[in-house]
Amino acid sequence: MADSIERSSASSPSSAGSDVEKRAPAADASSSALDELLYPHDSYTRDNVYWADLPFAQKARWVSAQSNAEARRELAVIGRMFREAPLSPFKAYFENYIVTGMGLFAEAWVLFSVGNLMPLMKAVWPQCFSRHEVCKKEWISAVEWLEIVGIITGQICVGIEGDYIGRRFGLVQDAVGLTFGAVLLTAMWAGSDHLQGFVIWWAFALYIYGFSVGGEYPLTATSALEVSSTAKGATISDRMHRGRRVSLAFTMQGWGQFVQQAILLLLLLAFNSGSLEPPFSEPTAQATFRVSFALTIPITAWLAWRRYNTRYPGDEQLKAAKKRLKVSAYDIKSLRLASSHYYGRLIGTGVVWFVNDVLFYGSKIFSGVFISLITGGNSSLRTTWIYNLINVAVGLCGYYLGSLLIDHKLYGRKWMQANGLAALFILFLICAVLYPGVRWFQALFFLSSFFTQFGPNITSYLLAAEVYPATIRSTCHGSSAAMGKLGALLPAVLYSYLPNRTKFWFVCWFGLLGWALTLVFVPDTTGLDLAEQERYWEYVSQGREHEYHGVAVHPRHLSLWERVVHKRHLAYDPELDRAARLELLQHVVEDEQGTLKPAGTTPTEAAIAAGKLEPTQPAASHHASKLADLESKLG
Repeated sequence: MADSIERSSASSPSSAGSDVEKRAPAADASSSALDELLYPHDSYTRDNVYWADLPFAQKARWVSAQSNAEARRELAVIGRMFREAPLSPFKAYFENYIVTGMGLFAEAWVLFSVGNLMPLMKAVWPQCFSRHEVCKKEWISAVEWLEIVGIITGQICVGIEGDYIGRRFGLVQDAVGLTFGAVLLTAMWAGSDHLQGFVIWWAFALYIYGFSVGGEYPLTATSALEVSSTAKGATISDRMHRGRRVSLAFTMQGWGQFVQQAILLLLLLAFNSGSLEPPFSEPTAQATFRVSFALTIPITAWLAWRRYNTRYPGDEQLKAAKKRLKVSAYDIKSLRLASSHYYGRLIGTGVVWFVNDVLFYGSKIFSGVFISLITGGNSSLRTTWIYNLINVAVGLCGYYLGSLLIDHKLYGRKWMQANGLAALFILFLICAVLYPGVRWFQALFFLSSFFTQFGPNITSYLLAAEVYPATIRSTCHGSSAAMGKLGALLPAVLYSYLPNRTKFWFVCWFGLLGWALTLVFVPDTTGLDLAEQERYWEYVSQGREHEYHGVAVHPRHLSLWERVVHKRHLAYDPELDRAARLELLQHVVEDEQGTLKPAGTTPTEAAIAAGKLEPTQPAASHHASKLADLESKLG
């Protein structure tokens, strides 16, 4: 970390103890490494005070200085990369975020195609999709709900598989499934004589595709979360940029929606003689939807090959965690224990995701209401698609601003989620009160998309993986995501029976409910070392949770429910935790005495040589961020 980071010289607050030993200048490299192991400079002041223990004014100064210094450091790295190899920053972004989120890109491309294609289908085949003369209305509805059922099934099944077999296996399976599903969607037959069969094929193809889409949620989240951690511990990059890494991968979902809508516009122009206006012929419609699906096939096929040839650090962490917990297969014990120990977190990640999807998919479903009000009822296919494209672009701004602030210790995941839900509550309440206030609805339409992404949509995706231990992380994420998709089903069923104004009155209260649930049940894991969370879970698994005194039970990193009802924060004690970690280090060294270097080796050097601890750098050194890693490879 750059030398300009402010180190507080104030005395430790009472929660950290008033007699915390000052960090002495390093006598040698090993003592500096030991200091860095016990008090990483990204989380502790020079006085060895944990950042969350500082009084608010000092904490704000320290966090702001640290954040600004890190931003300057990364900008300097990017600048050097541009000078030495102009394309290397783009390669870095591609490798770290685009490749990781490519499955989400492909799934969003197809997942949101249903809502975009349906107006075209109604215009070309009204006897099926509008008047229901040759197609059953139930099967047309099944196109949407079977897709969601497939996603829910995949989220649960592949989530369990990711913890049982491994992240890599599930990711490869998902990419193969997405490719197969895209082939089925491209090969759908259509025509005036086979419309009922076309609808049935479409529904079942989306179910198959949706299964792999569901698997992408837990496995992409966990693999992105674990990429800069190791089986032996977390890196500084993990603590400072873990949320950004996951959220930027998730941003590919927004890009999938944007590119798909843009491609549909271009294809319709190409196949409809350069016009976006009706009438649209059957060949035009068939070519448009077939080519749009076919374009995803090479993307997911390449992704399957790439994933097959990639090593995932999460698999190493999973094996190490199972070894520590003495688990040989699926960790059923931890899953059962989590249902009692972490039931509050399950409410916070599962029910809040349900609430968010009622808001998110509900707004997607009545986007036509917004557009009709904005345009005065002139919601043609061209107008609808262009407004959807602009709306997704506004949402992308929310994705990126969220990624910028999601790791900031003074804001972070929890407050981003709570504030986003509060904003959605206010926006939809205004819609209900002012309906049909045309002058306001364009701004409200775009703002609702922005705050969905700059809020609960990216945070629920991150938190559902981050707040659980490694051996059941994929399962818990998949279960939370599945509960979220149940929230997507609710407006899909109810909105066909509700008047337009009532839809806004109905949905706004879910924003308020989500805000309250977030404040009560969601822990703030911003800046928390996931290795500490794993250490805490090991104590819990052994029935010794009250013997753990580290930062995983710091009041800052616990939910209000865990503090008030379970009072877990009372076990936090920095001095007792230091003693426990030193004792652990001593045991590690003693266990490896037969394989260590001769006399004169320090405990830290011995532990590093034994492979039990990660080598660390002094506080003034650059830490191992992904940008620094790529920079080192330029030469």
